Amino acid sequence: MTNDASTGYIDPTREAFARFREMDRPGPVHMLNLVRFREQAAYDDGTVATGAEAYSSYASESGPVFKRLGGRQVWIGKPELMLIGPQSEAWDIAFIAEYPSKDAFVAMLRDPEYRKAVRHRQAAVADSRLIRMEPGIPGTRFGAMSEGDQR
Repeated sequence: MTNDASTGYIDPTREAFARFREMDRPGPVHMLNLVRFREQAAYDDGTVATGAEAYSSYASESGPVFKRLGGRQVWIGKPELMLIGPQSEAWDIAFIAEYPSKDAFVAMLRDPEYRKAVRHRQAAVADSRLIRMEPGIPGTRFGAMSEGDQR
């Protein structure tokens, strides 16, 4: 699938994935997911489903791989309003997935069971954003990554 503003961003580019793999710091990686579903899923084999139904299939099939590799969902919510930002960027679901390391995320993408499940995600998603983040410490000073953060 292509990734551009006219068709939506579905999969990482080779260049972005290479940069992801080069970022080698210890500790967990948080991935912020913003997802907009297609009204009707776009399966190559003609399977009929809504985008939400196809994404649910993706979650059901990829979830065991995610869990086996040490992943966990840190937060999930349903976006209601774009208060600041392009009004065209409406999302159906937002969540943060935590992986114990960048290698765990890479292992998931290469796992044979995950590779079978990802067809549902590709059929379901009209547009998405996937943002790698370094976790901070919740409950610290507002807007700070840690108590000692002077930003």
